Amino acid sequence: MAHIGLYFGSFNPIHTGHLIIAQHMLNEGPFEEIWFVVSPQNPFKNQQDLLPQKLRLDMVNAAIADNPRLRAIDIEFRLPLPSYTIQTLEHLQEKSTHQFSVVMGSDNLSRLHEWKDIARLCELTDFHVYNRSGSKLECAVSNARIIPYTAPMLDISATHIRSLLLQKKSIRYLVPDSARSLLETYSITG
Repeated sequence: MAHIGLYFGSFNPIHTGHLIIAQHMLNEGPFEEIWFVVSPQNPFKNQQDLLPQKLRLDMVNAAIADNPRLRAIDIEFRLPLPSYTIQTLEHLQEKSTHQFSVVMGSDNLSRLHEWKDIARLCELTDFHVYNRSGSKLECAVSNARIIPYTAPMLDISATHIRSLLLQKKSIRYLVPDSARSLLETYSITG
């Protein structure tokens, strides 16, 4: 039974910061693999700004193609929307013998109590939490098993990258070249 870190996100687009966090979790955590769970619809985010889900999945696959310990999964594309971590985790546990943990940024801790079926989720998994700028490692959910990590801090956001794209400015070095090439193929970059 492998220990898998589930790294949920829109990856809209995937960027260098995501990859650094995934590798850091492989280096510092108990994980054999990190799986990027590409979410088609996060209940806490505005869906209007989302790139096509297939493009986001393709970008993640392209960005991690050279690392056999990273994997992109589209399981949430086949589950009811919006995407809830508890539904995804229960589905994966039904289909696999792996041990799963959630990998997330500390900025998500302040809303953890709002997650669907959080009590059940806390029974099923633990949370491997990396530090994010401007947020604290504080959680209002008392039974959540939080494993903190001090990760490299990069102030890169998908929101900023999309803003640069709208302004027809370069996103070079912010996203992997393979992902940037896919964005250009879809005529999304300037």
